[in-house]
Amino acid sequence: MDFEMQALTLAAAIQQAGSITGAAKHLGYSQPAVSQQLRKVEDRLGVPIVTRVGRSVRLTEAGIVLADRARVVNAEIESTFSAIADIVGGITGRVRIAAFESASSSVVPAILARMRDRHPGISVSIVKDDPSGAASKLADGELDIAITYSYEGDADDPHAALMRGLAVRRLFTEPVYIVLPADHPLAGGEQVPLAALADADWIGGCMQTRGHLLSVCREAGFQPRIVRETDSAVTVLGLVRAGLGVGMLASISVAAVGLPSGVRMLPSAPGGTRTVNVVTTDGARRVAAIAATLQAIDDVAAELGLAA
Repeated sequence: MDFEMQALTLAAAIQQAGSITGAAKHLGYSQPAVSQQLRKVEDRLGVPIVTRVGRSVRLTEAGIVLADRARVVNAEIESTFSAIADIVGGITGRVRIAAFESASSSVVPAILARMRDRHPGISVSIVKDDPSGAASKLADGELDIAITYSYEGDADDPHAALMRGLAVRRLFTEPVYIVLPADHPLAGGEQVPLAALADADWIGGCMQTRGHLLSVCREAGFQPRIVRETDSAVTVLGLVRAGLGVGMLASISVAAVGLPSGVRMLPSAPGGTRTVNVVTTDGARRVAAIAATLQAIDDVAAELGLAA
């Protein structure tokens, strides 16, 4: 043991035990060995660290300084090794996630909270991106996880080809609804026959995201007349509320922003579902931080009643 640590340890043990014999027992040495150490420390320091009071000993001013500093040093040592234990037993690292807009404002905040509570050593960053952009960034190594969507049976899905070579796993499947003004003639029913909206003005997404609308309307026998384009659920609902058209939105897109007064949300026939996926590169789960984040995503989806 270094002289400095020996002096600190000895002073702290004597202060705690109140005697040389007690200090020896605490340190696991014989009483003569501790007495010899004490003499060496005092000789080296040039000042006594204990004074005898009857059969006991008491720390001198120098001894008290040593004992007090010993507590500080021991606390720092304990903290250091605790941090190392967290690195070994806990998980640290950085995880980069991309999510589409409605997921970013609905499930992602809960995921971030879960990671903060469970894995404070993992730094999670979030960016908003559509499935095609997220897939490209994954392939280029700019992301670790993408939360994307796809429409089952949608031949017009523009994102499908981009997912090839990536590990795509379904997180949950959600219904897709028609949103229309509350005073629309079809708003009073329990379901909207999609063919009845063949002559309606439609609010559609951009060319990358409107594939499902085109596909399901084609199944109903018509081509939708798209008069406004937006990928924002808030904007779609605002335009519908203003009577400027009808739209089609998935469940969490509406849940993320809330259904405004003056708008009804109804299932359609034919209808459809949207699948929310978790996408990674092959083998990403072998990285502990990514695996922990994927587990948090699954847990949050289950707690929100979304996982199926």
